[in-house]
Amino acid sequence: MKRIFLVEDDMAIAKNLTRLLCSEGFTVVHAAGRQEASAMLAEQRFDLSLVDISLPDGNGFAVYTEIKEAQEIPVIFLTASGDEASVVTGLNMGGDDYITKPFRPRELVARIKTALRKYGRVSTVFEVGGLYVDTASGVVKKNGSEVFLSALEYRLLLMFISNPNIIITRDRLLHELWDAAGEFVTNNTLTVYIKRLREKIESDPAKPEIILTVHGMGYRLGDRYASE
Repeated sequence: MKRIFLVEDDMAIAKNLTRLLCSEGFTVVHAAGRQEASAMLAEQRFDLSLVDISLPDGNGFAVYTEIKEAQEIPVIFLTASGDEASVVTGLNMGGDDYITKPFRPRELVARIKTALRKYGRVSTVFEVGGLYVDTASGVVKKNGSEVFLSALEYRLLLMFISNPNIIITRDRLLHELWDAAGEFVTNNTLTVYIKRLREKIESDPAKPEIILTVHGMGYRLGDRYASE
């Protein structure tokens, strides 16, 4: 599980970001200022850092310098809307990316995954039992034979393998698929997609082991695959 180092003094923002990132399968360690961040950097290792530019006991640029001296990880600056000068300064220092408050959750998660991938910290190949998924090429194989998925079936599969220890609600699945498809996805449509996907990737679709139903809540990746 990838560790995100969040340096943010606004506790409400930090709480919401932590909840969002944990729901995406990340571990989040939070520091509320420069001094606290410095102490944590000396004791812990991280995979990526989100750094607010404005801090009560310094600024995010100083924290960025300390992070880069201590650990070779990507840094994404968090900046207030319209603060172009700060954005330029951060990027000129070598910052990997920036995102403006208020955040769009899916955009933030996508930027984090892109930064991790550039540093070679996100695997593009997943293996779950006899299922092989290469997200770089979009190839899916079952016991060595290629499985052909529709765009939405593939998107659905990626959601599960990217969130191995999380129950994904039907509402979230509907929202994500709707965004990906650009058209309205109904509950009935979702049921059909889950059924079709299971028919293609499960050894026995009637007794699924990869995508499990959590009654009254949604779906999750099977226990035997969640830790792989």
